[in-house]
Amino acid sequence: MPDTSAFSATTRPYFATVARGLEAIAAQELTELGAEQVKPEFAGVAFIGDRALLYRINLWSRLIYRVLMPMATVKAFNAQDLYRSIKKIDWDEYFSPEQTLQINCTGKNPQLNHSHFTALQVKNAIVDQQRDRYQRRSSVDLEQPDIVINAHIHQNHCQLSLDSTGFSLHRRGYRPALGNAPLKETLASALLTMAGWTPELPLYDPLCGSGTFLLEAGLQSLNIAPGKFQPGFCFQQWPDFDQDLWHSLLQTAKAGERDTLQAPLWGSDGDQEVIQAAKSNAQQCQLGGKIHWQQLNFADIEPPAAEGVLICNPPYGKRIGQEEALGDFYQQIGDVLKQRFRGWTAFIFSGNKALTKRIGLRTSARFPVNNGGLPCTLLKYELY
Repeated sequence: MPDTSAFSATTRPYFATVARGLEAIAAQELTELGAEQVKPEFAGVAFIGDRALLYRINLWSRLIYRVLMPMATVKAFNAQDLYRSIKKIDWDEYFSPEQTLQINCTGKNPQLNHSHFTALQVKNAIVDQQRDRYQRRSSVDLEQPDIVINAHIHQNHCQLSLDSTGFSLHRRGYRPALGNAPLKETLASALLTMAGWTPELPLYDPLCGSGTFLLEAGLQSLNIAPGKFQPGFCFQQWPDFDQDLWHSLLQTAKAGERDTLQAPLWGSDGDQEVIQAAKSNAQQCQLGGKIHWQQLNFADIEPPAAEGVLICNPPYGKRIGQEEALGDFYQQIGDVLKQRFRGWTAFIFSGNKALTKRIGLRTSARFPVNNGGLPCTLLKYELY
């Protein structure tokens, strides 16, 4: 059994990874979950907390990708330097040769400039130590590893961290059915936060696709922890895993769930197959029968209430090669909003400035957002 001394601190530093541009709102979420000394950094947030907080963030965070637990910073001037440094660490403290392993590498320096090669050096040093000691070693598993190690190269050093999460938290586990170019769940939640949407406000997505905005809103409204749909977390494989604590957090989360939405949620789309996919996804996350879905072309939509929040992510041509044909559609979006949705607040998420100009309405706010490397904007329209 591995030594648990490496995990024994009451509180310790962690690092939550997040999409670029979302660091500030992720820091706010982590603070609300109980994190201390919260500090937004590039593509992540550093913070301090105890074991219960680590579990709680993996269970409840709607915005971050994963939580890393820094272990050590070692010399990494070149491959030989890195190998020697990694092999000096007592890996028995973290896992056993019977557990499977995955190494993820980020960053580079002039001598270690290929992430796969760097990850190989880290893996070799670990399994060579195991083989020297036990004549057996951890196997590599790229699908469902027990232990995930993150190695980040910066200048002549390598920051090593244990990944407590495993699967990225943006993969909620409830969405087997995907539409075309779906939004990541974490980004959808972030955009809802930026839009100022709260569960007591009616919400309508007239281009709902596989339903991500509405599913994330529904989970918030019913106070359902998004992490409950994950198949498992890497921290459950750590030597200090506290089964009773984790069970208690799950029971508390379940006890706090609501049965009914605080305000109605509507979704429509012109494609009946996509609507069926959205319904299927809703069934996977306790939202079956709670969201109003309808097959409806955008030209035919009507406001389902006197006021509320409309949010949508129309296609913007970068990935699906339709930019020319989309100009008229964006003009139609503006016309429909202006003529029919007085009293509503609308948010359009797009990565194409030329197309959003065709909407023809004056924005009241603009929020820059990075979406998978594409610079995008969440545009706000007050429809008075």
